[in-house]
Amino acid sequence: MTAPARTRSSAELIQAEEPVLAHNYHPLPVVVARAEGTWVEDVEGRRYLDMLAGYSALNFGHRNPVLIEAAHRQLDRLTLTSRAFHNDQLAEFAESLAELTGLDMVLPMNTGAEAVESAVKVARKWAYEVKGVPDGRATIVVAAGNFHGRTTTIVSFSTDETARAGFGPFTPGFRIVPYNDLAALRAAVDETTAAVLIEPIQGEAGVVIPDEGYLTGVRELTRRAGCLFIADEIQSGLGRTGRTLAVEHEGVLPDVLLLGKALGGGIVPVSAVVACREVLGVLRPGEHGSTFGGNPLAAAVGSAVVGLLRTGDFQLRAAELGVVLRDGLTSLVGKGVVGFRSRGLWAGVDVDPVIGTGREISERLMAEGILVKDTHGSTIRLAPPLTITEEELRSALGALEKVLTA
Repeated sequence: MTAPARTRSSAELIQAEEPVLAHNYHPLPVVVARAEGTWVEDVEGRRYLDMLAGYSALNFGHRNPVLIEAAHRQLDRLTLTSRAFHNDQLAEFAESLAELTGLDMVLPMNTGAEAVESAVKVARKWAYEVKGVPDGRATIVVAAGNFHGRTTTIVSFSTDETARAGFGPFTPGFRIVPYNDLAALRAAVDETTAAVLIEPIQGEAGVVIPDEGYLTGVRELTRRAGCLFIADEIQSGLGRTGRTLAVEHEGVLPDVLLLGKALGGGIVPVSAVVACREVLGVLRPGEHGSTFGGNPLAAAVGSAVVGLLRTGDFQLRAAELGVVLRDGLTSLVGKGVVGFRSRGLWAGVDVDPVIGTGREISERLMAEGILVKDTHGSTIRLAPPLTITEEELRSALGALEKVLTA
């Protein structure tokens, strides 16, 4: 009999990646093999509490049984047709997502960056056909510190030199203003402005939350100027902040919403541009598309995600446990934490640089069985699955205190 193949250790697998994988990531030295709910397990069987949730892609936990069942059911029937044909899952997905967001039409895509790229194209086309901007002159105003993806066009309006350096020439047509600055935004908007594109909360920048009234101001300004308000809710949306959408904290509705990450339930990549009919109605057959966008498997999982959000349970859980997270971090200020920003189950935590970089703190937490990831400098992000229990959350906060005060 042939002996079963030996399972390689974490160290061996990490070493094996080195010569064959492009070095575009610097992951923590843990090799995940299994996961369930809020917990992951490495190849040696060590368990870790996941406090990152795939940058919000796993809002509903690893292998959520409702979502897994929806995926299995669809896998047994149909996975892909391309949009050359209709499929029996897409209408329900689009209808339910439009209803959830309060908008009219849905453009299904795959990744968050694709949703952003699609929105840029649609906004420009809307500016030419509806607003009357002269061809080739449309501009889009964005905020400094943004993170919308890493395509060539998107890094063209990034202020992160790590994302930009060596990738020019860059796409023109963007104006960058400081985040959370309505006066600067007002000065940048003119008759050529197609849209203002912002994150309601800047995730990659360290969970930066704008002042109360900023989103309301953006909505009023864009309405008066006759341009579109595009809200990138790819990380902040779908329950993360204690509401279905982060813009709901100020009761505003953008013209265009960008969704992704959690929309795929941690199973398949699903994103969407959701907008009013006047905006998405500018697209005609052949002008934009995606082989996998709106595929039956993605649509079935996306519909199940919307079904979970319709209950309101996850939004409520994020709001309630968000108080526990906020209070726990408040108690750590002066004990290694120099500041933090949180909303719902999402926080950016600034650690005293004397104690360590964000990377070093993440590695020390990993040794305590807690998985987080750094953003910039000595800032770490906390974004656990919304299924986390209060006991698990307090355990993670306890581990953070231990690491900071050791």
